[in-house]
Amino acid sequence: MISLRQRMVWAGVLASAAFAASAQTPPPSNVPLSATQAQAAATSSDAKPRLDRKKDFAQRLERMQQHRAQRLAALKDKLQLSEQQQGAWTSYTTALQPPAMPKAEDRAARRAEFEKLTTPERIDRMQARQAERNAMFAKRADATKAFYAQLTPAQQKTFDAESLRMGPRGHGPHGHRAHGEVQVPAKG
Repeated sequence: MISLRQRMVWAGVLASAAFAASAQTPPPSNVPLSATQAQAAATSSDAKPRLDRKKDFAQRLERMQQHRAQRLAALKDKLQLSEQQQGAWTSYTTALQPPAMPKAEDRAARRAEFEKLTTPERIDRMQARQAERNAMFAKRADATKAFYAQLTPAQQKTFDAESLRMGPRGHGPHGHRAHGEVQVPAKG
């Protein structure tokens, strides 16, 4: 007589074998091998050279700026600002402007200079850069608070809802939600 334990073991073995058989790759299609090789060669020749990447970066930067302008225009439309609030809006959007990107040559020169520094000097440079970023953040925060103070309560509610959406999309920091975190749908 077969015990319950043996039945469970055999059932597990058979289930594993069935799963392994179903997970096998399908047989090759009727496409000739030379066509597959031609497709692989075309894909590898489509790889962009380094100069095109610089163009892509410039295009991506331009698209980001256009998208940012569209988001701000949509926010302005939703807020329905009065004439008295236009000055606050202008100073707010001016404060939100990102700093100009240094040229590639300047970045390369700074990187080369940074590599020549000792570790304590690098740490000092990083702390100075962090202080610059904190100052930029404080400037943006002050401009946001000043603009927010100019809004009516209804506009503040709209601003709260819309500015929450302007952050990174998706899940948690940099678009990644923490495991087990439940996303609560917005009301309204």
